[in-house]
Amino acid sequence: MPAGPAAPCPVHRHAQARPRTLALWTPERRWTYAELDASVAATCVRLRDAGLPEENRVALRLHRGPDLVILLWALWRTGRVAMPLSTRLPAAEVRRTAQRMEAKLLVTRDSALLDGESDPEACTPDRIVEREGGGDSTPGVRPIHRRASLIFTSGSTGTPSAVLHSWANHLYSAKGSNANLPLRPERSEEVVSGLRPGDRWLLSLPPYHVGGLAILVRCALSGAAVAIPDRDAFLSAALGTTGATHLSLVATQLRRLLDAQDGSLPPRVRGVLLGGGPLPEALLRRGHARGWPLHTSYGSTEMASQVTATPPGAPLADLRTAGRCLPHRRLRIDDDGEILVAGPTLCRGIDEAGQVRDPRVNGWFPTGDLGRLDAQGRLHVQGRVDRQFVSGGENIRPEEIEAALERLDGIERAVVVPVPDEEYGRRPVAFVRLETGRVPDDWRASLATVLPRFKLPDAVHRLPDAAVQDRMKVDRELLRRRAQE
Repeated sequence: MPAGPAAPCPVHRHAQARPRTLALWTPERRWTYAELDASVAATCVRLRDAGLPEENRVALRLHRGPDLVILLWALWRTGRVAMPLSTRLPAAEVRRTAQRMEAKLLVTRDSALLDGESDPEACTPDRIVEREGGGDSTPGVRPIHRRASLIFTSGSTGTPSAVLHSWANHLYSAKGSNANLPLRPERSEEVVSGLRPGDRWLLSLPPYHVGGLAILVRCALSGAAVAIPDRDAFLSAALGTTGATHLSLVATQLRRLLDAQDGSLPPRVRGVLLGGGPLPEALLRRGHARGWPLHTSYGSTEMASQVTATPPGAPLADLRTAGRCLPHRRLRIDDDGEILVAGPTLCRGIDEAGQVRDPRVNGWFPTGDLGRLDAQGRLHVQGRVDRQFVSGGENIRPEEIEAALERLDGIERAVVVPVPDEEYGRRPVAFVRLETGRVPDDWRASLATVLPRFKLPDAVHRLPDAAVQDRMKVDRELLRRRAQE
């Protein structure tokens, strides 16, 4: 792909336009855009002195913090490829992954990765990152279609895929997301779209996931600040100490925040972006009933985060959907019900053993997700293609049954699995987590009003403890693989 148009680093742009505006909040220090830009510029010099050619890959095994933020912007400004790795990976797997993906440098504080000679070379961020900065800062104008990041995502088989993004992918992802976010102008009760200087987005997702990385770009593009809480802080406490106005949550985080936070959120919180997978109906009802500014969404690593989202002030009926397609994306449903996506946020490719594969089929990326668009253009995600199974000649999507169960009073979460059956081949059985009490006696009659008879589960049981749930995941994966054989 040609280099294409160029653009200055947004951190530098805001350092010139509003140097004293907050760019990065941490418990130890507050960084203005001028200070962050100076640190990034000084780190760029250290990267060049290290002799790393452009588009070389640099693996980052670092916890959330200023070192990681500074290093990411320096890598992008100098044309290197950032490869953030999960801090949950054991050291041996980190090294294997860095070698397999041909990283030229590994930056980490893990002593197990720093001891002795290694391939790739490993060093601490102290060797490269300059926190204080100093000297002149250059704009760091880079072609926007240059390679920028490798983000790992686990597919349905659990095999990690390395998704290669350009800076343009992250840029257009942030532009479309920011256009959907609420902003309340001074001296006005009107709510319009946008993210602005003075806002703070809580970095509640790890930057080795695309949702966390997107927060950094989204804030820098709009002149807002990234708020990094203490590593050990609970989400509810971090929300208070950081002064966050926006946050991104997955279902588990939303549940914990609902349990810890009574009533409304602080008035300064104007957006709670929900994603990372299906959201139980009970959580949506709880958050909406409290007046929380929720946004449901649908996205993928391949599309550099969000594809669709609900607008500010969406009613509960909208929040039960994934919203409408955001700017700079395209979406359609094929004849088999699979969600197809395209547009400038679609990744450069999937890296497989050093070979970059174009993920598009006839110009579209097949997501592996099933869905439909309603008359209002809202996306309804209906499950995974690879979770669907056949029972007596009829296709059954477990997610459809799970959603119907979660709409029943008293059921907080549902998991549906196929079990062998002599007559039908396989039949659905449900396991549910209850809010209180026991499984509703009328569950079958209630489901019969919204599901055809062949989709009614043969039984509904209480969800077992965590150990048994883990076994269920393994069994479900084995059943899925056997169905493909």
